[in-house]
Amino acid sequence: MNRREYLKTAGVTATAGLVAGCSGSTDGNGTPTYGTLATSVTDQPADIDDFESCVVTIQGIWVKPAGEETESGSESTAETTESGTDADGRRYIEFEEAQEADLVQLQGANTQLLDETEVETGDYQYLQLDISGVEGALTDGSDASVDTPGNAPLKFDAEFEIREGETTTFVADFTPVKRGPNGYVIQPVASGTKVLYGDDEYTAADASATPTES
Repeated sequence: MNRREYLKTAGVTATAGLVAGCSGSTDGNGTPTYGTLATSVTDQPADIDDFESCVVTIQGIWVKPAGEETESGSESTAETTESGTDADGRRYIEFEEAQEADLVQLQGANTQLLDETEVETGDYQYLQLDISGVEGALTDGSDASVDTPGNAPLKFDAEFEIREGETTTFVADFTPVKRGPNGYVIQPVASGTKVLYGDDEYTAADASATPTES
């Protein structure tokens, strides 16, 4: 299922720019306040050494405000609300241009900034990457089949806060893991996924975390 088909199935409208909702903070006049969400990616070692290149195309992100639950408590495919959210309370931010990241070049403490977007202040439960495709070339010259779990957005279960007038950097760590001959699946790495505030930097100590496999 490609990105457009997924959005149609999920009943969610892709929106760029500000992400607003009822859970954020307001100023004294009741006007929503905003901070900046910077989304970056990195890759921790798993089976990345098999690759000459592993280029991931990312169209946007989903963010889930804290305290917004569905009646069923699980992801649904209901239609988008007027506020631009889906039935789970997730909000979609589409990048102005699709971003490509070669995971081979993002090992260790290396990161790549994908996008910076103004987002309403408040607490958020998780972030998902909207990956529309992965092209993998192995070191032996052959092509690799690389998928995401369930062909759905890649979910990072790390809580984060958007603070007024400040930048929150969400470093999404993920890596290809081998699943059969020339078959791989992209998996999030919880131990390497970090949330940084202000001038905090992703360091070699962060990058030394041991990846976990599901």
